[in-house]
Amino acid sequence: MTISVLLTAFIGFAGGLAVGSGFVAFLTVLGIIPRLTQLTKTMKMIHFYELAVVTGALVGGFISLNEVTLHFTPFILVPLGLASGIFVGLLAAALTEVLNVFPILAKRIGIEGKIVVLIMAIVLGKIFGSLFHWIFLVHL
Repeated sequence: MTISVLLTAFIGFAGGLAVGSGFVAFLTVLGIIPRLTQLTKTMKMIHFYELAVVTGALVGGFISLNEVTLHFTPFILVPLGLASGIFVGLLAAALTEVLNVFPILAKRIGIEGKIVVLIMAIVLGKIFGSLFHWIFLVHL
């Protein structure tokens, strides 16, 4: 092995450690996973949430470093995509809950008494944007 290959491997490993440590610190300091289990009333399953996050990070890293192609039928892809979307949405909801994003945003734009309207606008915008993307921009 040449010195450039070893240096590249070392830099890649160091970068991965830095990003992974930042991700873990982000989840730990903000208490995202415990808050997510509180919102969903599934405190007994917190270890499964943690396992899902770690497994997802490991599998995602492996797939991004290798040329992996998964050939699934739509019968498998639809529930898998739905479950992924639900998990990401719940994780985002827990993050905004922890950081008190909606009350701060409502106060800044002057609609303090209408937080429900703000949340519904965000949710409906996300739904319609996703539907538009899948109906008009994704060609199967």
